[in-house]
Amino acid sequence: MVAEATMLAFNGLVKPWSVKDSCSSGCNAAPTKVPLSVEFRGLRKESFALFKTCGIQSSSSVSLVKRQRQIRDGKSQLRVQASASGGTQTFDYDVIIIGAGVGGHGAALHAVEKGLKTAIIEGDIVGGTCVNRGCVPSKALLAVSGRMRELQDEHHLKALGIQVDAAKFDRAAVAAHADNLATKIRGNLTNSMKGLGVDILIGVGTILAPHKVKYGKIGYPDRIVTGKNIIIATGSVPFVPPGIEIDGKSVFTSDHALKLEWIPDWLAIVGSGYIGLEFSDVYTALGAEVTFIEALDGLMPGFDPEIGKLAQRVLVNPRKIDWHTGVLAKKITPAKDGKPVIIELVDTKTKEPKEVLEVDAALIATGRAPFTKGLGLENVKVETQRGFVPVDERMRVLDKQGNTISGLFCIGDANGKMMLAHAASAQGISVVEQITDNDNVLNHLSVPAACFTHPEISMVGLTEPQARKKAEEEGFKVSIAKTSFKANTKALAENEGEGLAKLIYRPDTGEILGVHILGLHAADLIHEASNAIAMGTSIKDIKFAVHAHPTLSEVLDELFKSAKVDEPSSVSRSVNREPVPV
Repeated sequence: MVAEATMLAFNGLVKPWSVKDSCSSGCNAAPTKVPLSVEFRGLRKESFALFKTCGIQSSSSVSLVKRQRQIRDGKSQLRVQASASGGTQTFDYDVIIIGAGVGGHGAALHAVEKGLKTAIIEGDIVGGTCVNRGCVPSKALLAVSGRMRELQDEHHLKALGIQVDAAKFDRAAVAAHADNLATKIRGNLTNSMKGLGVDILIGVGTILAPHKVKYGKIGYPDRIVTGKNIIIATGSVPFVPPGIEIDGKSVFTSDHALKLEWIPDWLAIVGSGYIGLEFSDVYTALGAEVTFIEALDGLMPGFDPEIGKLAQRVLVNPRKIDWHTGVLAKKITPAKDGKPVIIELVDTKTKEPKEVLEVDAALIATGRAPFTKGLGLENVKVETQRGFVPVDERMRVLDKQGNTISGLFCIGDANGKMMLAHAASAQGISVVEQITDNDNVLNHLSVPAACFTHPEISMVGLTEPQARKKAEEEGFKVSIAKTSFKANTKALAENEGEGLAKLIYRPDTGEILGVHILGLHAADLIHEASNAIAMGTSIKDIKFAVHAHPTLSEVLDELFKSAKVDEPSSVSRSVNREPVPV
């Protein structure tokens, strides 16, 4: 992509140019004359140098993709020749990625951009959990539930002066919408990798030794490839606690739920985290009644407590949802022979029986488990921890003794640091930066998360209890600022004033420790706070940012402006005091 703009600039501006094929005998081609009027904006020096030294023809008849592949292979050839002359090992690829989910895809594209010869091994289908069984199809279902809620809310519509007949939906068409979206995104990911020259190797990948991987499908012979660097990006699968029998029909995981094969009248959802809460939004909008079963003492335990309390008031209490907290589903038996699903509940702490529920269906939303079996980690002396691959802050895999293994990395759900698709992608990019000698450490506290309910919930950084614990340990104070969506003009225009934004910060330094939002488009609003944390921007500076009016972004504008940060008495701040020349 870096070379694309430059190549397009060549077409029609200057005559086709080429260099003599002379990459043998030390690449001694004579330099090519290039018009001085052409500006190499964004083109890396080393890429241009390879055009002149590796015999790459660059006439208008050669496609952009082919040119990019020539650059990559030219770099690889020079690297291999240099390695051979120095007596070091040579490899088939600079980077081999095991797993073609969002994390593997992001790493592959960045590796190609950096000029690395790259292969990606996929044993299932491109896109992984997120695209095929997770965030992508679930958002299609949530889009439907959002529309249904709007059309069913007569009070809301009447306030806007709108009258509609009773809203209806076609279950099969809704399911097809989710499936079609996943298919489209999967195709986009595949085409983007193929178009940029990533080799897609079909089969299950297993590490045989350092820098060596085999892959293959059942019934076909295995193949072995070598890579200077190997990135594990195998993702995760739904976690099913012991005692729960899955039949995929009446007792199912999120993988099955996304197919939306039927709408049960009464659905029990085991777990009230992100997955459970989003599916409660979908199923109640489509007519089901929901019962949450939560092992901890309160609903939504992973959220900031204040946001969780508000979410229960907005997303749970007004809907056909009840709950049991502090209990475990010790045993769940699928519906058989005309009998309902049987759920046996026990007290989380004492394990004493509590009660038995009979429902139409049960959705198991108890989190996800790393998919790391069969990777051959024992061949490189790596022991998983609860299934997760141990890594350091740079995603380098650690062996039994805690030492890093040269050229072996693990990103995404498989390492358990932060089980989010975009976190996996960010980790993959960070790894590629390190491979190309640019030290990069991802600040996971700057990675945002979102729950796409109606209204949405988003967060980044620490919760209030986490921040106060950190403050107690390190000896600083924590302050809280809040703003309401009820004071936002755009939210009021939409008649969507229910919501809260919360800022957790250090008053002495202005450091942002965490931001939590519940309200209209919260998932989009969180990124201003996320970027501020990533860039180390203090509240003192972000207060002077300008936001368009009237927009929802002003919720955060007011939030940051309301924070009270200590100012040193000896320092006077001057901002935009000098006139801007015209």
